[in-house]
Amino acid sequence: MEVTPIATIRTGFPSKFGIPRQSGLVPELKGTIVFEPEFRNADALRGLEGFSHIWLIWEFSEAVRTDWSPTVRPPRLGGNTRLGVFATRSPFRPNPIGLSCVRLDSIELNTPQGPILHVSGADLMDGTPIYDIKPYIPYTDCQPDATAGFTGTVSMHKLNITIPPEIESKIKPGTLKALRGILAEDPRPRYQDDPERIYGFDFDGYSVKFKVPDPDTLIVTEIKRIR
Repeated sequence: MEVTPIATIRTGFPSKFGIPRQSGLVPELKGTIVFEPEFRNADALRGLEGFSHIWLIWEFSEAVRTDWSPTVRPPRLGGNTRLGVFATRSPFRPNPIGLSCVRLDSIELNTPQGPILHVSGADLMDGTPIYDIKPYIPYTDCQPDATAGFTGTVSMHKLNITIPPEIESKIKPGTLKALRGILAEDPRPRYQDDPERIYGFDFDGYSVKFKVPDPDTLIVTEIKRIR
């Protein structure tokens, strides 16, 4: 079976570090889906405007490998416990396919790039290829009695974010709100907890550096405009 990307998503993440571990965790994150030339047909989107959320089926394009492992180390378990790859959402899979549910904010039908979808809550790196788009259907896709497996045993702990005023003033308001959401989710690898270590990643044209001096607090130490 030959699978062809139908679109590419544009986000503020030029690399993997800092991307939320699941879609929807940071609803302020914005993304734009641009279709490949052969799929720039408004008829293909007819009726999609009636849905508030969509599923994206995409490729872990930075995690493609020639081999695979039956077990992986989920970050939520600190990176020290191995579980079966099919019991996780690890990017390192026999087929590097990702699945994300995002909010469909709006559809632009007439742009120089053809129809464009504006979404929020995406957990994808900039330039990620999209293989398919499907509507989220609440009466089938929402399962209130679903069990959470090992993910239900790990608390969802958000960090308190401190950004000095002289640093905060340099950031665009929309970017600042999204950045606070990203940092609150603690983008560090779960196995790293050095209180003096300075971490860094790029987001939406800014280079961001921070440290986590205690289990509840993240302090931004520097933000520079890079583009």
